[in-house]
Amino acid sequence: MQGRMQDGKLLVSSLLEYEAAVIAISHPRWQERSLLIVRLHAGRSVTRDEMLEYMAPRLAKWWLPDDVVFVENLPRTATGKVQKTKLRELFAQRATS
Repeated sequence: MQGRMQDGKLLVSSLLEYEAAVIAISHPRWQERSLLIVRLHAGRSVTRDEMLEYMAPRLAKWWLPDDVVFVENLPRTATGKVQKTKLRELFAQRATS
């Protein structure tokens, strides 16, 4: 199954049950690069490397996130949308190389 990153959403095979958000973080060379923030559902397990390896053949190289971070919860609005502004605040000091 093909996947793509569009409007901050990662669309991939349903092999794993998870929720994800993509935000831009500071990068010394490219100004900004993407950071994938993942909340795995109970009983699921995957590593950063496994996630990146799975995405590599399915996404254009420039769409691949530089890193993957796993969190217990994604901040949400009252209507259930992921609060990307909160995620940007939480990960503002994180820089990729």
